[in-house]
Amino acid sequence: MSRLLFAAAWCVCLLPSLLCGNLLCFYRPLTEKEKAFQPTLTECPPNELCFTADGRYGNHSALSAQGCVAAGDCSRVLSTRFKGTAYATRYACCDWSYCNSCPGAAAASLSITVTLTTVALMGGDLWSF
Repeated sequence: MSRLLFAAAWCVCLLPSLLCGNLLCFYRPLTEKEKAFQPTLTECPPNELCFTADGRYGNHSALSAQGCVAAGDCSRVLSTRFKGTAYATRYACCDWSYCNSCPGAAAASLSITVTLTTVALMGGDLWSF
């Protein structure tokens, strides 16, 4: 059973990033957080990562976006103009396909992978299959 759990975790979480040349990410243009917008799938150019952006005006989180961005812009706060107002926009990046699907997806995927790997390791000889 532990071998099956490990194999499932590896296939779901790690294998896609090893096989693809460019990341597949969700794209949504910079919009107000309250407005509904269905993201579309996009393929990032080489050397770009998936991101989720949060545009803030003071302490208020007002804007959001998803897509691809150069690795150098990750974790930076950039000034973005939207409808004449400047917002402080932070880009949170991740480096595997579909990782920007929703705000907690990257943390949830990592948590699931770590849990399944731990269970597999505790269950017996992991590398003998």
